[in-house]
Amino acid sequence: MQIDPGADILGLVDVQPTFMPGGELPVAGGDAIIPIINNLLTRFDHAFATQDWHPAGHASFASAHPNKQPYDTIGMPYGPQILWPDHAIAGTPNAAIHPSIDQHRIEAIIRKGFHAALDSYSAFFENDRKTPTGLEGWLRQRGFSRLFLCGLATDFCVAWSAEDAARLGFAVTIIEDACRGIGLPEPNGRTTIDTARERLVAMGVAFVNSQDF
Repeated sequence: MQIDPGADILGLVDVQPTFMPGGELPVAGGDAIIPIINNLLTRFDHAFATQDWHPAGHASFASAHPNKQPYDTIGMPYGPQILWPDHAIAGTPNAAIHPSIDQHRIEAIIRKGFHAALDSYSAFFENDRKTPTGLEGWLRQRGFSRLFLCGLATDFCVAWSAEDAARLGFAVTIIEDACRGIGLPEPNGRTTIDTARERLVAMGVAFVNSQDF
């Protein structure tokens, strides 16, 4: 696969210690993507990153809801909300971009989830699906039309970002070996990774590995 320096950009989704082993909401093997992403950063001329950036007591935290446990689901004004362990607290070391990531080619960092009553998975919109982060405008003004996404977690923030990007008219590719997923169980032996992948393929999102470049 050829990279077009003028049209293509690498997106690092939530590559933060909070989502890696030892963090508050660890994704299994999450730290294994760091060297893969650093290698990708040497191939792309342009990159952006997102950060989960929550105030303490965020409405998506199980600790904010009496008698609720992490991974319970509740109704919020914007729809169903999975409750998470407290994580990505704004200003803490575990909410930073992982210190081992080479940030020289990261030209913008989009912070999301900082509204206390509204969670955010996508790089483009908060979970009400209408409050924008500003990333779309930045990408269009810079002339980027193809997005290559990596990061954490495949079935939540990466998937929602890919879905919104495709819906907005960008060509979207997920670099699978540069992602890791949570994989919450679903009916019939499936997981949230299976469901997300099927949904994205149906929308025209491509899946590749880093060796394909």
